[in-house]
Amino acid sequence: MSHYAVDNYRTLSVPVRGGDLAVGVWGPDDAPAVLAVHGVTATHRSWPAVARHLPGVRFIAPDLRGRGRSNGLPRPWGMPQHADDLAAVLEALNVPRALVLGHSMGAFASLVLANRHPALVSGLVLVDGGLPLASPEGLSDDELTRATLGPAAERLSMVFPSRQHYADFWRRHPAFVDDWNDTVAAYVDYDLTGEEPELRPSTSYEAVAEDSIELRGGVSLMAALDGLAHPTAFLRAPRGLLNEPTPLYSPADVAAWRQRLPGLITVEVPGVNHYTILMTDRGAAAVAAAVTEMFAALGRAGVQA
Repeated sequence: MSHYAVDNYRTLSVPVRGGDLAVGVWGPDDAPAVLAVHGVTATHRSWPAVARHLPGVRFIAPDLRGRGRSNGLPRPWGMPQHADDLAAVLEALNVPRALVLGHSMGAFASLVLANRHPALVSGLVLVDGGLPLASPEGLSDDELTRATLGPAAERLSMVFPSRQHYADFWRRHPAFVDDWNDTVAAYVDYDLTGEEPELRPSTSYEAVAEDSIELRGGVSLMAALDGLAHPTAFLRAPRGLLNEPTPLYSPADVAAWRQRLPGLITVEVPGVNHYTILMTDRGAAAVAAAVTEMFAALGRAGVQA
């Protein structure tokens, strides 16, 4: 077990198309399962704070294709492929049904999973993601990726001479400058691949570019939203990727989707940005509370979680 170990944490590999998907697991194997799906440039190490707030849950979090220790898996990427990889994880771990928790791009992949493999999903909790993002007109796909993700995309082409340099880079990040903690430090350390003095972030830029196109309303996403049949909650962060006051989703955006999807439960998590909604204790507690409430609602509805 690695030095990242917390709360009965272990890692395993699941065979998927083209190789193995790396998966992190927290909690007891005989507990109700949560499948946690990370964001577009992230890894499963974005989830420990949430997992700690759900000690009675089997918390399963893969590194998606093109990220983390799954970054050598071949293309194509895209939400349907991620959905099929996620289904393979549940089947390999003998999980007949899971509550699916997705952050950012992971929320988009979660919706498509529920649409393509509905029997594997009991309910959805979408964290600052899953609803189509607004995009400026007249931009190329690459320009749209950079407009959407900004410095998060630029970081992927950078080389760092040491782990400390990478940690210092993240410590200056506006999202974390007031919220650096052990969870963020471990997340940052895990993200690196290679050897000093040529360390690189583990996420493939090509994967990010291909996946980002779908975040603005790809065919598979719109089909998943149009056919949404699972109980679903959406959690909104009021601040953006750089802790700016302009969020990924405005209250008006969320209200419009709540009208279009009448069963959608919406929750605003105060005092967090797009990252700290997961990776601080206050954000993780709110996400875990939404998961706990979804389990309770499924129980009240007679749905086996």
